[in-house]
Amino acid sequence: MSTMTLPVVTDGFEHYMNQVNRFELLSPDEEVRLARRYRNHGDIDAAHRLITGNLRFVVKVANEYRKYGLRLADLVQEGNIGLMMAVKKFDPERGIRLITYAVWWIRAYIQNYIVKTWSLVKIGTTQTQKKLFFKLRQTRDALRKLTGRSDMGEIAEHLDVHETEVVEMSQRLRGRDSSLDVELSPGEDYTLLDGLADDRANQEELLVEQQESEQNRQQVGEALAVLKPRDRAIIERRILTEKPATLQELADEYGISRERVRQLEANALKKMKEALCRNPSPAAL
Repeated sequence: MSTMTLPVVTDGFEHYMNQVNRFELLSPDEEVRLARRYRNHGDIDAAHRLITGNLRFVVKVANEYRKYGLRLADLVQEGNIGLMMAVKKFDPERGIRLITYAVWWIRAYIQNYIVKTWSLVKIGTTQTQKKLFFKLRQTRDALRKLTGRSDMGEIAEHLDVHETEVVEMSQRLRGRDSSLDVELSPGEDYTLLDGLADDRANQEELLVEQQESEQNRQQVGEALAVLKPRDRAIIERRILTEKPATLQELADEYGISRERVRQLEANALKKMKEALCRNPSPAAL
């Protein structure tokens, strides 16, 4: 898919935003029509319109990662590649909006860029370290808002990791905090502060979130429906509640062994996974 006629981020971020804001958003009907033209006939003009109509959403997603100290323009560029991949693979017959599907691709490309920029030597290669890399600041800020403090022990408890791992990752991240007053490009009067997104959700975003939430609930409900009553109850008690029941509690309740409860849970999850694979939700794409 050619990018020759798309706005170029490196031309200057302020100039780029002026170009992006000129593109009109697509209505659901327009989006489906264009997606079908590209999918069925390889119409590049249709693909171009799908991309340009969603470029402003890439900027919003990229803003969520601005605290990593990287140039916003670089994050947007990576997100745009993710958007193009999403357009290439989007199925208009699924009944969801393009941005609902594309946001997973956009985030994936931005996160991969961040990881590569920091290098695996600095970040680490384990799943725990990668989770800490993207969740540490978010958890720390949330705890500060709730309690006025955020010690390492509380953060470790919330993220289900060892306190020493939190301390180590905090030290690695500390050196890369960046001022919001730093210019994104030398000589340009445009800073990270100018690029901060409005936290208030607009009508389009509220609709996307509502559609995605409803589709996820429907998918989980359909997957649960394939289970026998006892298996469904075990899954609900073990996974879908705020305070999950232990294997021993369920074993005592049903008069079976802990191992048997574990087996029933594993088999039930396997059946649900098979059901979801037959009709996956957007989050699973």
